[in-house]
Amino acid sequence: MTELGPVAWPPAPIKTERLVLREPEARDRAAVIELFTSPEVGTYIGGPRQRDEFERAVPETPKRRPGLFVVDLDGAMIGIVTLERRDPEHPVHVRPGASEVELGYMFLPQAWGHGYAAEACAAALDWCAEALPGEPVVLTTQTANERSMRLAAKLGFTEVERYEDWGAEQWFGMWSPVSLSD
Repeated sequence: MTELGPVAWPPAPIKTERLVLREPEARDRAAVIELFTSPEVGTYIGGPRQRDEFERAVPETPKRRPGLFVVDLDGAMIGIVTLERRDPEHPVHVRPGASEVELGYMFLPQAWGHGYAAEACAAALDWCAEALPGEPVVLTTQTANERSMRLAAKLGFTEVERYEDWGAEQWFGMWSPVSLSD
């Protein structure tokens, strides 16, 4: 992973109508383990991690890194949103040879269907647009992941291309903070 870019990190917590996007804290450990070991969450990302191995691997004090936001609802972690630099060697890009920012998200199953992912991702994209002006953001999801496809459309991502990877059709889209009329 490459550094996110010339951004001040960590930012102040980002507050939305119902959520807070913040850095991870020690109190999030159990939810992080649940998130990464959930069979439902792992369906489109290669399957869940083995719980006992993951529990041993996750430190008591979480690692903080630029671009990682915990999504907090009423004081409890319900998911994560990430903004990371995509490796310039990746075969799919909107700007060949460049390292675009890629949006990622994972939410606990009990948080699905309430609009939290859309609210949290929109807030992260707004932060990114301010922190990295003019920078396009990309997103990849399996076309079979209907929830993720709907979220990408709702957030304003437009399809760039589809390709095969990890044994499945992938959807690659782009979001830009600059409108085409600018």
